[in-house]
Amino acid sequence: MKVLFQNIPLSSTENNDGQDEHCFGKGFYNEFGINSALGFDETNKGGWFHKIGIGLLKKEDSIYLFNKNHEIKPAEFKIITEANRIIFICKSEAINGYSYLLKKEIELYHSGFAIKYYLENTGKKDIITNEYVHNFTSINKDSIGSNYVLKFPFQLKPELFEETVNPEQKVEIGLNEITFNGSPKNQFFFSNLTGSENVIAAWELTNLKSNIRISETASFKTNQVNLWGWKHVISPELFISIFIKPGQSTEWFRNYNVYTVN
Repeated sequence: MKVLFQNIPLSSTENNDGQDEHCFGKGFYNEFGINSALGFDETNKGGWFHKIGIGLLKKEDSIYLFNKNHEIKPAEFKIITEANRIIFICKSEAINGYSYLLKKEIELYHSGFAIKYYLENTGKKDIITNEYVHNFTSINKDSIGSNYVLKFPFQLKPELFEETVNPEQKVEIGLNEITFNGSPKNQFFFSNLTGSENVIAAWELTNLKSNIRISETASFKTNQVNLWGWKHVISPELFISIFIKPGQSTEWFRNYNVYTVN
């Protein structure tokens, strides 16, 4: 998904070294179950398990790896398009007691957009998973560096982070904001920025060169926020924990606003 504001690009790709862009994340892609896909542990090798929003994946290893290429049986999809929104309806097969119906809607506004979700458990077992959006963000194709400021509505406590990958020390952690003292040539990553505390699910990224800010505010609270990035892209990730009993459903949304700042 490519996003423009006043004809200025706001999104980027996971990898920009000339490889096939369709093999990597881009724009504001979301994912369910990054650490463990639905039903993976109960599936025998050679069997099939669910990757919500994609279809069935074939199990070939004892440990699930989100970035491994899997053989896929796509789910049933229906797409509805309107002037300012698109709706994806994903209906799964029933495998190992699991099945679901997912509706995802992206709606454009004057200065932003919203992503809305509806997930129904149509199977016989509980659905326990999580979801997040990669948010591959880059404002006006400006390299990540001193022009960027990323703010969160909670205090950052580096000693409570689960993982810190900052090899060049280009990423600086403040009280509630993250800045950069240069453009990172290597990937950086920080996990569990909330220190497992339940906080407001939101972030805002400002580019001081373009004077443009993009923010995300979700309808839920979160106890997991991750941050990944590289020289060309920054990706703050707000996770939602999902638990749905059979016959039940849940809904949530993410609002994105874009505006100019002085």
